[in-house]
Order: sequence, then structure tokens, then C-alpha cells
Amino acid sequence: MGRYVIRRLLQMIPVFFGATLLIFLMVNVMGDPIAGLCGDRKCDPATAEQLKKEFGLDKPVWQQYATYMGNVFTGDFGTAFNGQKVTELMSTAFPLTIRLTLVAIVFEIVIGISLGVVTGLRRGRPIDTVVLLLTLVVIAIPTFVTGLLLQLLLGVEWGVMKPSVSSEAPLNELIVPGLVLASVSLAYVTRLTRTSIAENRRADYVRTAIAKGLPRRRVITRHLLRNSLIPVVTFIGTDIGALMGGAIVTERIFNIHGVGFQLYQGILRQSTQTVVGFVTVLVLVFLVANLIVDLLYAVLDPRIRYA
Repeated sequence: MGRYVIRRLLQMIPVFFGATLLIFLMVNVMGDPIAGLCGDRKCDPATAEQLKKEFGLDKPVWQQYATYMGNVFTGDFGTAFNGQKVTELMSTAFPLTIRLTLVAIVFEIVIGISLGVVTGLRRGRPIDTVVLLLTLVVIAIPTFVTGLLLQLLLGVEWGVMKPSVSSEAPLNELIVPGLVLASVSLAYVTRLTRTSIAENRRADYVRTAIAKGLPRRRVITRHLLRNSLIPVVTFIGTDIGALMGGAIVTERIFNIHGVGFQLYQGILRQSTQTVVGFVTVLVLVFLVANLIVDLLYAVLDPRIRYA
């Protein structure tokens, strides 16, 4: 196990540099940061040259990237064009998005896996058909429609919740936004769990466990569910980074100033340092989540061993 972890950590190094280089090139080549600095009015040539020199944009792209990565390893992600440190933006944005993501993941695990197990064990019955239709509807409806609809009904019409989340973003105010953020992923987890349960319940090891006279609950939890959760864990693990980076719509609807909001503002204002800094951290989140998922395989399935 130790050798495997070390090997995976070494493999993460080129992936990290490759991903950050790609993002850095895309942001610098496809955007014009100077235009974002000057706003609606076009900068005069002298001002543009001065700003390029001040932010190091007059240097070759490879040199800009080398300087940026050197600063990253010292904890300096640069300065946004409004003069605020990117690390300061991260310190306020990431805690909010992490809490929102955790709420979404809890919904995925509790509701998604539970519905998947129930429908997988009752495949072809009315409850299975109803859940499949509901998940199909959830997948088909865009997230911004679901968010605006719940905001209108629960926040404006019925007064069950606040239409927008306060700046402190307490946990009780993140329940509905978390459900909106997790809605599509929750539907996929339900369908994936259902399919995996339905396939594995016909496996020989399940029949053997039943023939040995083991209680039904133990057969489901100790044998059937553990083996069926491997593809589900893979999906949820890779979905963590996707939820954090893809929360732009949800955070805009409920006025949550998290990672998605800061990325949206950075793209809108063409703030290179902000966009690249946040995406760099998200790349690390993706890599760590994938490593944890790989290590969980051995916990779920004892047959899996790492050399």
C-alpha cells in the first residue's frame, strides 16, 4: 500500500503541472487581461504598456508560467486586478463552497444510494419505475431551472427559506442550495447504484451467502452493497471537484460568494491571477479525491490489493 501511494503521488506531479499549464495558456491566450483592467473604455497605449509591465504581462508566456508556479509553491497566488490578494479571496470563498459541497455529497450518499438500493432490489416493480422516471426528469431539467423554481416556491411564495443565503452561510441555509447542486449527480448515483445492485444480486457469492442461511440484511450490507458501491464511489469521488468547480450557477442563484462566484467574477473581469489561482487549487482537489477513491477500493473489496 505504501509503495502504491508513493507511486500515485509521483504520478500526480506531471498531471498537476500539465493541467495548470493548460489552464494558464488558455487564460492568457484566449483573454485580454488589460481590457479587463481598463473596463468599458479602451486603454491608451502608454497605460496598457505600464499595466503589462506592472503585472508581468510583457514577458513571454513560459516565463510568466514559471514565475507563477514559483510563487505558488511559496503560497503566493498573485494579486487580483482589484488589488486584493488571491489568497484572501480563497480564504473566504473556499470555506463556503466546501460546506455547500459537503451538503451536496451527503444528499448524494444518503438519498442516492438509498433509492438505488431500494430500486435495485425491486427491479421491474412500480417503485422502480417511478424512481427511474423521477431521476430522468431531474437529469433533463437544467440546474438553473431547478434552483430558480425552488427559490421562487420555497423562498418567495411559501416563505420556508430565505431567497438568498446570508454572507455567513450557516448550514441550515445551505440545505436547499446543496440539494439543487446535488440534484443531477444524485439522480446519476441512484441509477448507477440501482444497476450495480441489480447485476450483483444474481452473482454466485450472493447465492452462496443466502444458501448458508445468512440474514437478508447481512447479505445486502456485507456482501451485495460493498461490491456494488465500487462504481458509485468512483463517481462520487470524481464528482467532488466537479461540484466545487461547477457551483457557479447555484452560487449565483442563491447569492453565495464561494468558488463559483469568484471564478465567474474573474472570468467576467478577465482577471488572470484569480482564475488560474482558483483552478490550480481545484486541480489539487481533483487529484486528491481520485487518490482517496483508489484507496477506498481495497476497503470495499478485500480482493483488491495494491503492490
